[in-house]
Amino acid sequence: MAFKFIEDIIGQTVRRDISRMVKVSQGDLERAARSIMTTPNPHVGIVTGFFIRNAVPPSPETDGLGGMAHMAAGLAHAGIPVTVISDAPCSKAVWAITTELPDAVALEITSVSKASVVALRDRLATTERPITHLIAIERVAPGSDGKPHREYGADMSDDTAPLHLLFDDPEWERPWTTIGIGDGGNEIGMSVLPQEIVRDDIPNGPLIASTTPADHLIVAGVSNWGGWGLLAAMALAEPRLATSLLKDFHPEKDRAFLSAAVEVGQAVDDSRIDRPARPVMSVDRLVWETHATVLTQLRGVVETHLAVRLSDADGQSNAALAE
Repeated sequence: MAFKFIEDIIGQTVRRDISRMVKVSQGDLERAARSIMTTPNPHVGIVTGFFIRNAVPPSPETDGLGGMAHMAAGLAHAGIPVTVISDAPCSKAVWAITTELPDAVALEITSVSKASVVALRDRLATTERPITHLIAIERVAPGSDGKPHREYGADMSDDTAPLHLLFDDPEWERPWTTIGIGDGGNEIGMSVLPQEIVRDDIPNGPLIASTTPADHLIVAGVSNWGGWGLLAAMALAEPRLATSLLKDFHPEKDRAFLSAAVEVGQAVDDSRIDRPARPVMSVDRLVWETHATVLTQLRGVVETHLAVRLSDADGQSNAALAE
């Protein structure tokens, strides 16, 4: 039931009706969390960065970066190796956030070329402790024409490394479990949805709909919320690590992550054709305080559930002693 509470919080409709997308993906949040927490010697890669050419200055969105930051921090505090992955156009903002993360978090930046992505892929698969799980959060995938697109249809090919090849490539057998997190239908992982849902429910769906699948899909009203939800679900799946996983999972740290992305990395809010975005302390046109409320709700679900479990366990122990 607690996993369902988390799904309900992160699956709130914000700008577009994602209710059918959320319904189809129900249960994947728990499955993804348990997959990571039950794998021996896990090593998690997190792919993020959604570049906006018409922003002022051209920069990646703030969405996706905060979700990456909390997942990376929590996993690192829990002793699980993390590698954050992005490309050169998004590198400044991604790097800025990693300066707020534990030193153990590794950073890999590729150029926008396919050769750079393939080289990284080979290295991640053959390193001494290979990647076991790869998460994409707010990372665009190719659409129906083989090119990545903004929600209004703009081609992003020149500004986007083909990091989707880490998740799906018919010429390569991937060795890791994949997880996609998104909110708009054009992100890595969304192709597991029935085609008509993205086509009918998302503007420009027939063109921008993702063609890259994932083993598990998490749909959220804001992609950052999906990353937060996965971190909360991992704490539920492995209560022994909950304190470590949630060490930085509080509004004050989230504000520090966002500040680094905006003030140092020049990350921008969602940008429209008629209103180019600028660096500002908001995500998906929602002020930071709105996101802080969602984060607090998610943390509360975990703390309440674990407190109940602890109380039940104490009650059972006392009953056994009484016998």
